[in-house]
Amino acid sequence: MTPVSFEAGPDHAGLRLDKFLAGELPNHSRAQVQRLIDDGRVSVARVARPKANTAVRPGDQVTVTLPDTTPSTLEPEDLPLGILHDDPDLVVVNKPAGLVVHPGAGHATGTLVHALLHHVKDLSGIGGESRPGIVHRLDKGTSGVMVVAKHDAAHQELARQFHDREVEKEYVALVWGVVHNRRRIDLPIGRDPVHREKVSTRARRARSAVTRVTWAKHLPGVTLIRVAIATGRTHQIRVHLSAIGHAIVGDALYGGVHKRVANDIRAVQQLTRPFLHAERLAFTHPRTGERLTFEAALPDDLHAVLEAITPADRRATLFMETPHADADDRS
Repeated sequence: MTPVSFEAGPDHAGLRLDKFLAGELPNHSRAQVQRLIDDGRVSVARVARPKANTAVRPGDQVTVTLPDTTPSTLEPEDLPLGILHDDPDLVVVNKPAGLVVHPGAGHATGTLVHALLHHVKDLSGIGGESRPGIVHRLDKGTSGVMVVAKHDAAHQELARQFHDREVEKEYVALVWGVVHNRRRIDLPIGRDPVHREKVSTRARRARSAVTRVTWAKHLPGVTLIRVAIATGRTHQIRVHLSAIGHAIVGDALYGGVHKRVANDIRAVQQLTRPFLHAERLAFTHPRTGERLTFEAALPDDLHAVLEAITPADRRATLFMETPHADADDRS
């Protein structure tokens, strides 16, 4: 059994213990966290018998004793999946859009986990049988780079790096209107009080989140941008860009689908998902200590739209001189 500890910060004040841990353990559902609490696997230094609804205070040390790994009972599925890197400790994949990361309500089959079980033969049961190896997630409609752990030690160290904001995450997005380079969006976000499927900057209980625009190219009516995030809140990039009036093109949930579109960018109406792609991921290898960087090229559906809306004289240079985020942009 493996104990892991977390310290509650100021933005966790008053949060239920199960919600706090669900945020710190992205590979566990809230129901799984509640079972850990009920089974006595969670301790809070100042509380004799913590419950799921115990209110967290800043400075609280919360320790969770995770059960030993169990092999997944899910059936492998031969789904298309790009493998960018594979070693005894981890695998890095290029997740296609439309693929849910792990099984859940309404998605019992056809997930990234099912594809991993087919393509990766030495995947452990870390994270529970429905989420083996999953350290972080991408939305169903978002494509791009993901890292998956193969064993307990790798999972713990990668999870720590994500928690401590040591992982570099950079995305490409197409947004409505004019957005300038170096724009910084610092807005706490949480579950929308009215629309539960959405995240909002107006949530009663919100957590800190910062999104930075690291590069921008203006096109007719839209801007192609790169954004870097240190935090990884649910829907963070989508809700942040929407909150400043520049929703991601094609994002129906956050106002990114327009019925009336100028003729020269009408190709954006071909999009069946948000124009958002996890282009770059950098982290430290959990065993060797080597800093690794992985990139995934813009997928065909997004590239086709971009080419169609870019004036012919600018297509050849569109992705030239597009530097990635520097250290200041990732804070």
